[in-house]
Amino acid sequence: MRILSEILQSVSIKKVIGNVEIPFTSIVFDSRKVNRGCLFVAVKGTLSDGHKYISLAIENGAAVIICEIIPTEINKAITYIQVEDSSKTLGLIASAFYNYPSHKLKLVGITGTNGKTTTATVLYLMVRRLGFRAGLLSTVRNYVDDFMIEATHTTPDAVEINKLLNDMVNAGCEYCFMEVSSHAINQERISGLRFAGGLFTNITHDHLDYHKTFAEYIKAKKKFFDELNPEGFALVNADDKNSGIMVQNTKAKTKTFALQSMADFRAKIIENHFDGSLLSIDNRDVWTFFVGRFNAYNLLGVYASLYMLGFNKDEILTALSEMKPVEGRFESFRSPNGITAIVDYAHTPDALLNVLNAINQIRNDDQNVITVVGAGGDRDKTKRPEMAKIAALNSNKVILTSDNPRSENPVTIIEEMKAGVDTVNMKNVLAITDRKEAIRTACLLAKTGDVILIAGKGHETYQEINGVKHHFDDREIINQLFNELYN
Repeated sequence: MRILSEILQSVSIKKVIGNVEIPFTSIVFDSRKVNRGCLFVAVKGTLSDGHKYISLAIENGAAVIICEIIPTEINKAITYIQVEDSSKTLGLIASAFYNYPSHKLKLVGITGTNGKTTTATVLYLMVRRLGFRAGLLSTVRNYVDDFMIEATHTTPDAVEINKLLNDMVNAGCEYCFMEVSSHAINQERISGLRFAGGLFTNITHDHLDYHKTFAEYIKAKKKFFDELNPEGFALVNADDKNSGIMVQNTKAKTKTFALQSMADFRAKIIENHFDGSLLSIDNRDVWTFFVGRFNAYNLLGVYASLYMLGFNKDEILTALSEMKPVEGRFESFRSPNGITAIVDYAHTPDALLNVLNAINQIRNDDQNVITVVGAGGDRDKTKRPEMAKIAALNSNKVILTSDNPRSENPVTIIEEMKAGVDTVNMKNVLAITDRKEAIRTACLLAKTGDVILIAGKGHETYQEINGVKHHFDDREIINQLFNELYN
């Protein structure tokens, strides 16, 4: 129970109708979750406008309404607060409601197209290995110290974020590492949070179904760095051509990391194998269980972030050498007859190219690469032909299949992917709609030493078809098939 006036102190208010010295029980922005005595925030979302449900929220017991447009009919028993931006206000009051938990943690946000999950998860694991309690907010799952909570979004809503951060504070956590998606930035889900630092991994074409243009996508990512406080740090990948744009208006202390460019933190790949790689980070050699150039960037970002947080370089590198890959990110499996399968979440053209480049840099000339890949339904269609093109140009054989077709016909998605493959490469491309059969076919085509890449779903344990999530785990399937076919 909180008093309304207490949580409005950081909010820019246009108009007040009613009493602000009243108590309320909780903050709700979904009218279906309204409870008696709660505060309802009418948010203009991408699919619906919360202002349409104000009367319903009041009927269900809401005591306070925060909105951008005050209704024409006023209920004298209700307090109405008019604000300029309900989404931003939701973040501000959620932070105040939970007593500003982000101020009591060292919160680091990781944003970019690829690498967010690996970087955030490894940071969380590293800090715990170094002896501190920490929390994680990620695509795969959330952690409050060692207590796991399944994740439903890359970045939760503002109320859930602050609740989880408050749980972390109560559990004695000193750090939290958080994936920050462009959707979350654009929708003000991180409004009101204080970040100790922000890390930019890279940016490539993605989510254009939402942002419409690449310029708008960049703008969303940049906004995160624009709003960092002067005491924080902004750490960017200098090898990405858009890194300078990200920090051109930031007030935070800017640092860079890179494999190719001059930077504050540098790394070099000395050896690369399917079971790990030898890196030189700041002129110190370290063996890691991570594979590929893209992971070298991720680990360098981890190293630089921890150094900026005050950790000792040698302790960081020692802990880094003990880390294992994040599930569903270049996760490898080996059959009894010597076939290697790689399961990876790569679901953007750039991520797919990164994984295939890593495989091709390691494999021998007599080892074939067989790629199983699809594209999600109801998402950015511009990626589909590009994904197939990249797979065909960098694999010996490609099997186009279903990813999460959602409400779309998977056959249509595959046909749209085929449009990116030229006539010469089409002879090496198969189309098998059933994902399990596609993986089985890849196993049957592979010979000893070959590499099967199963891309797109990674850690996911479901396949969404016509609005229904069916259990499906690429890792389970490949283990099952390896046992059936080769034992």
